[in-house]
Amino acid sequence: MSKPIKELIRKELVTRFDGVTSLAVVGFSGLDAVSTHTVRSQLAEKNIRMTVVKNSIARGAFKAVGLEGAAALLEGPCAVAYGADSVVEVVRTLLDVAKDAPKLTVKAAFMDGEVFGEDRIEELSKYPTREEAIGRAVGCILSAGSKLAGCLVGPGSALSSILKTIEEKASQAAPAEATAAETAPAAD
Repeated sequence: MSKPIKELIRKELVTRFDGVTSLAVVGFSGLDAVSTHTVRSQLAEKNIRMTVVKNSIARGAFKAVGLEGAAALLEGPCAVAYGADSVVEVVRTLLDVAKDAPKLTVKAAFMDGEVFGEDRIEELSKYPTREEAIGRAVGCILSAGSKLAGCLVGPGSALSSILKTIEEKASQAAPAEATAAETAPAAD
């Protein structure tokens, strides 16, 4: 491949990876065309892109966009998967897809400057996504608030139910006294 062609490909990769902060490196050797199409379709449904790269050109593109740590992950035939809301979701999806396409492997992942090798991919898939982490934090905050509200409202509610019971008993006793007063002879 000539240098001008390599430079064009590198520029295209820089454009594609601009703004990408996390990614997964995928091994796909041995997948036939039908399986590859199926994998790409399943990934596209979740807004995940998979790009097959020439390692030396991709390393240059990674350095240009600030993904130097990910450049070391490119070994042998591989593709780069990125997109979705986080690399955790990308890895989870890839592991699910790999169940149907056993020749697909997740070689490594790069997230927030940290490299997750093949031995830590399963661990990464168990991390919460951004939305899940926000949900957990909001749940913790709201839980304390609801407990506080329960403590503040509880005694008032108990007092209210006691007063209502007293009022009901008083209203039941009042008609009985009125009936007794009507039937009693009047003293002249």
